Amino acid sequence: MLNALLQRGFRAAFVIYAALFAVTAIAQGQESTSAHDYQLGSGDKILISVYDEADLTMETILSDSGLINYPFLGELKVSGLTVSGLERMVVEGLKGDYLVNPNVHVSILEYRPFFINGEVEKPGGYPFQPGLTIGKAAALAEGFTERASESKIFIIRGDDPAQTKRKAALNTLLRPGDIVTVEQSFF
Repeated sequence: MLNALLQRGFRAAFVIYAALFAVTAIAQGQESTSAHDYQLGSGDKILISVYDEADLTMETILSDSGLINYPFLGELKVSGLTVSGLERMVVEGLKGDYLVNPNVHVSILEYRPFFINGEVEKPGGYPFQPGLTIGKAAALAEGFTERASESKIFIIRGDDPAQTKRKAALNTLLRPGDIVTVEQSFF
């Protein structure tokens, strides 16, 4: 009897733990951008490599227009595409007329910068790195000033066309192109 109660208690605790883990994973997944769904944009530095075809390998920084001029294919609209989407576009463009079975790889060499302003020692633009939080971004900007409020932090997502200002915390994950503002404390 005691054994049966312990097993039921363990099962219930396990179910609750699994549910909390799933909710946490979903919430974190909504805040971060994985490499698979990351959309290329202005300021990203990319490398397009075609195996055994040095003439078709290129490194470029995406301009505001989001266009690149690729050998044999001309102007390609890259902004808004994922890395795998750009790979497919280049493969489809080269296949047949130029190459039988092109092996294309696209990688992000450098993400577009994020910006932090307000009550930090050195406001400005900084290179983005995956896993970057607002707390780490403040450290890159040499920390908060004496007047900074760690509870009045706002973020504008770089991929938000409405440029909506949202409240954020020190552990909020950043994305390339984000703008963080640290406001003053009144005390």
